[in-house]
Amino acid sequence: MIKILIVDDEKPICDLIDLNLSSAGYHCESVQDGLKAIDRIEKESFDLILLDIMLPGADGYGIMEYIRPLGIPVIFITAKHEVKDRVKGLKLGADDYLVKPFDVVELVARVEAVLRRYNKTEQKLTAGDVVVDVEAHRVTKGGRQIELTNKEFGLLVLFMKNKNVALFRETLYEKVWEDEYFADSRTLDLHVQRLRKKLGWEHSLVAVYKVGYRLEVSQ
Repeated sequence: MIKILIVDDEKPICDLIDLNLSSAGYHCESVQDGLKAIDRIEKESFDLILLDIMLPGADGYGIMEYIRPLGIPVIFITAKHEVKDRVKGLKLGADDYLVKPFDVVELVARVEAVLRRYNKTEQKLTAGDVVVDVEAHRVTKGGRQIELTNKEFGLLVLFMKNKNVALFRETLYEKVWEDEYFADSRTLDLHVQRLRKKLGWEHSLVAVYKVGYRLEVSQ
């Protein structure tokens, strides 16, 4: 399993990131202090580090200097939004830079993009008895193959990577159809209905009032 270290001095943010990345199938640890982060990195092997800049003990830039020779991918997650801060982080060797506050869907997408660059992506996603082989573009339920259209498959992958997270209709449509969402469009609803029927998810893939949809699964 992919192991991710979250380094942020705000525990609620660490917990939020942990919740969403764990739902997406990653194993997460978190620390709120720069020196403790270095200690964890010395003792454990991580596939990715999410790193804040303003930290007690040692700041993110100093930690980045320590991490760079180890070859571990890093995404800066920080409230520092000025261009000079982004440039400095990227020049130090960070793979990406995400400014707070951020959308959890964007966070998961950026994590996946960086891991894919390093050939560290998980190729199989699971939710109950449904298994998705992303690379093979294959879906099974209870061992039986389920035929999905490309759009249905794209929606399923988004839901399974964001379990128990309410996803906005606009986000789902724009990610899968790669087009601007129109409020009166029924296309998304029809695809979700077909997905529910094919997977028997009438009670798992739920509508969220004035938001969109959420895949509810037991953790």
